[in-house]
Amino acid sequence: AGLGGIGLDTSREIVKSGPKNLVILDRIENPTAIAELKAINPKVTVTFYPYDVTVPVAETTKLLKTIFAKLKTVDLLINGAGILDDHQIERTIAVNFTGTVNTTTAIMEFWDKRKGGPGGVIANICSVTGFNAIYQVPVYSASKAAALSFTNSLARLAHITGVTAYSINPGITRTPLVHKFNSWLDVEPRVGELLLEHPTQTTLECAQNFVKAIEANKNGAIWQLDLGQLIPVEWTK
Repeated sequence: AGLGGIGLDTSREIVKSGPKNLVILDRIENPTAIAELKAINPKVTVTFYPYDVTVPVAETTKLLKTIFAKLKTVDLLINGAGILDDHQIERTIAVNFTGTVNTTTAIMEFWDKRKGGPGGVIANICSVTGFNAIYQVPVYSASKAAALSFTNSLARLAHITGVTAYSINPGITRTPLVHKFNSWLDVEPRVGELLLEHPTQTTLECAQNFVKAIEANKNGAIWQLDLGQLIPVEWTK
């Protein structure tokens, strides 16, 4: 999800920070956004591949083969696909949780040091709802808690796999996602409005702190990106 909401602003900030390549995988192609990203920093090669995170692992592996063959090295994977709609139970879990697990599992074939791979870094976009649920969207909140737990385990496996991991947990961010969305069984029809009564942050503030977290590159970090701040969260075991 490099081209929607937080994703697009994060892609902009990443391009400004000047990596050699940025590969964006998203379900919906947005040629205007890609062209804009290319224009920000002509030194960065920006490429796009259509990708739906709900496909089987084998299909992801095929796409990654293509990408790794082109780039030779890939340093960082950001799992950023997400939906917020508690009417769509299966799809919420498929996108927010299973998608992250499967994409991570697929890239291990290329990165795992037990297979002679170079290792790598995984940044998973979870959510503050992973540790503090919006209880009116229990499916969404639980899917994010699952992704957070998965990320914490990945970090503790880094000594075995050579792949480090940390989570990015945005607080309420003004994106199209949060204006109007469905609560589970319609327990709170106004959940979107109620959420926006709380203090929020812009996608730009969130994106700038995301890049700071990438630069910090701290295995096992649980970063809370809230109200324009970047806060390391202490996880009590």
